Amino acid sequence: MNQRRAILLVNLGSPASAETADVRRYLNEFLMDERVIDIPKAVRYALVKGIIVPFRSPKSAAKYRKIWTDQGSPLLVISRLVQEKLARHTGIPVELCMRYAAPDPGEALQRLQSQYPALEEVAMVPLYPHYAMSSYETAVEHVKEFHRRGGYRFRLSAVAPFYQEAHYINALAESIRPYIGHGQYHLLFSYHGIPERHLKKHACTKHYCLSKPNCCDEPSEAHAFCYRHQVITTTRRVAEALKLPDGSWSWSFQSRLGRDKWLRPYTTAVLKEYPAKGIKDLVVVCPAFVSDCLETLEEIHMEGREDFMHAGGNSYQVVPCLNDRDDWIETLGVLVEQEFKKSQAHVPAR
Repeated sequence: MNQRRAILLVNLGSPASAETADVRRYLNEFLMDERVIDIPKAVRYALVKGIIVPFRSPKSAAKYRKIWTDQGSPLLVISRLVQEKLARHTGIPVELCMRYAAPDPGEALQRLQSQYPALEEVAMVPLYPHYAMSSYETAVEHVKEFHRRGGYRFRLSAVAPFYQEAHYINALAESIRPYIGHGQYHLLFSYHGIPERHLKKHACTKHYCLSKPNCCDEPSEAHAFCYRHQVITTTRRVAEALKLPDGSWSWSFQSRLGRDKWLRPYTTAVLKEYPAKGIKDLVVVCPAFVSDCLETLEEIHMEGREDFMHAGGNSYQVVPCLNDRDDWIETLGVLVEQEFKKSQAHVPAR
């Protein structure tokens, strides 16, 4: 075949099953990533293997069992649907791999090379709208390493974080619109949290991020690598697109691990505080995730609802992730086409 272009979608990953043994294997791989728990390897090994995984695995497995489907992990099932729909939409091959667990990048890259001998370039799409070392960066570098070691003939480039891309903002806004209607709802944007120290790991952000209260609002080259700036930007762009009144929306950060200082406010805290502040009808959206997964289906849908309603809330709705919405598939097509044009512009003339 003379196919010269292809797409590689990259998502986080899921355990092979909801059984404790598979969850344990998954957590070991995930938490031993130096970009997730960024401490010396020996200390990380002792912490992860000796404390976190043994105690966390049974609890996490129980949570996975609450959301597991007959087809398997929701994240993987949804990612496969996106893969199929994007291939039909673009008319070019689409492969899928995960940062952790299966399918791994080596398998996906090898399939592309075997099936399409004339392939010249692959656009990698990390399915993370925002830059963070523990999500976007680790996924990109992981796939690049497989590509480098494999000696593949085709070029590989990565779509940049798309946190303010117009098509993404529109798709996200339209996914929310039916849930807010004309009611007196408060809209909470709940993003995956990261430790504050992660913001200061990059050379651009080291001496800038969190250096003053309004650092996210002042123009800076650090913003290209600042997760906090990017999620705030997404929130504000969507609020503008939906014409939300001031005071009717806010943002927070979920999925905290350990005792370090993470980005605040914490979702668990605000859900318990809102009813006492008069916010009793709540809609929650999780824009850091493009596919529903444990963090949205169990942590927000189930645990979050329980916290909010127990604290005195009246109604609680969760907006599904973009999943395989048509406007999201169209957005991915736009992002890929932009990446191919950018990549082609940097190819030396023959």
